[in-house]
Amino acid sequence: MKNIAVVGAGISGLSAARMISQFANVTMLERADRPGGLVKCTREHDSLFHRVGGHVFNSKNKAVLDWFWGQFDQETEFLKAKRKAAILMDDKLIGYPLENFLWQLPKATVSAILDDMLANQGNTKKPEDYPHFEAFLRGNFGETLYNLYFKPYNSKIWNLDLSTVPLAWLDGKLPMPNLKQMLLSNISKEEEGEMVHATFYYAKENGSQFIVDRLAEGLNIKTNYSVNTLERKADGWLVNGVDQFDEIVWTGDIRQLGAQITGAPTVAEALAGVTKLRSNATTNIFCETDPTDLSWLYLPETKVKAHRIIYTGNFAPSNNRGHQRSTCVVEFSGTHNYDDIAPQLALLPGNLTPIAHNYEANSYIIQDEYTRARLADIKTKSAAIGLHYLGRFGEWEYYNMDKAIEAAMELSEKIRG
Repeated sequence: MKNIAVVGAGISGLSAARMISQFANVTMLERADRPGGLVKCTREHDSLFHRVGGHVFNSKNKAVLDWFWGQFDQETEFLKAKRKAAILMDDKLIGYPLENFLWQLPKATVSAILDDMLANQGNTKKPEDYPHFEAFLRGNFGETLYNLYFKPYNSKIWNLDLSTVPLAWLDGKLPMPNLKQMLLSNISKEEEGEMVHATFYYAKENGSQFIVDRLAEGLNIKTNYSVNTLERKADGWLVNGVDQFDEIVWTGDIRQLGAQITGAPTVAEALAGVTKLRSNATTNIFCETDPTDLSWLYLPETKVKAHRIIYTGNFAPSNNRGHQRSTCVVEFSGTHNYDDIAPQLALLPGNLTPIAHNYEANSYIIQDEYTRARLADIKTKSAAIGLHYLGRFGEWEYYNMDKAIEAAMELSEKIRG
């Protein structure tokens, strides 16, 4: 059996390690003191803090569902919830996605949106026909909706010029309705049911940390292990000059890998082309909040710096142990000083009281129009010498948990083959 190293014990690495361990010897190398990556949780006064966002599970891919539920007992270990999201505008809650709830907006605003729709009724463009994200938002939704919601919200979360964002990057991650769908949703007042997380599963105890801990069971994981050098040898890879492996699965930050590789000049040279890929940091503040039935609240208005609130306390009763009220995570995209943004809590609903906070230097990856082509070239050159890439930072793709598992499944089959 081959000896394979999986670098990084986040959800991508753990999933791949479990799959690959069915046909190879796997060692996981994790620089932190425990597995988890971006889905890691901690207990703060016995309430559960999702340190980066709030992670839930569902999938439209049957193979992913079958594999996932092969690791867990759906009936006894998980709760099934219906997503209820809203948008806060002028201190009023509007349904999400906004284009389905135009009827909740002021009459004058709706009139302007309808003018945009009528002017756009001859538009036959498909999403892929637009040159970039900004053009799609303007062309598909009209100027009123673009300026009211899509521009301020997306500018907050991505912290960049939307005209530099290739639409292909966000395909499948955002609602992309056409004019008929928008009108039909507002006339029939149907709730959004097509998005993958319109309903979701959530562990009864410890949320996504429960998923991490289960997937880590039985795996050979070396924690506090920083990969400093990868040397390509005739018979495989030498990690840190000591540990020998036949192949490597890299789920860490691909921007840092080129400087660590020796003995593979073609790959190192290709990796030099991705060192300037962009990403955004996040600062999350864990708070007590007044009761609400929401799961997500989106915050497009520029008067607040946060872009969303995730009501993780509503996902499972055990998440609120240790506090009298429910809990939530307020997320700020970009690099912020906690002392500067903590006063922002007073501008948000729920009488928020901070419990803890976490800064993550890299949370949201950002692609440009050349990213996928560069990564495809790197993957091809690297696979030939037993180096593979996986996950949000290894592939530079904005994966949710289900997509991370799907990618791990595809890579596992390639390595097996």
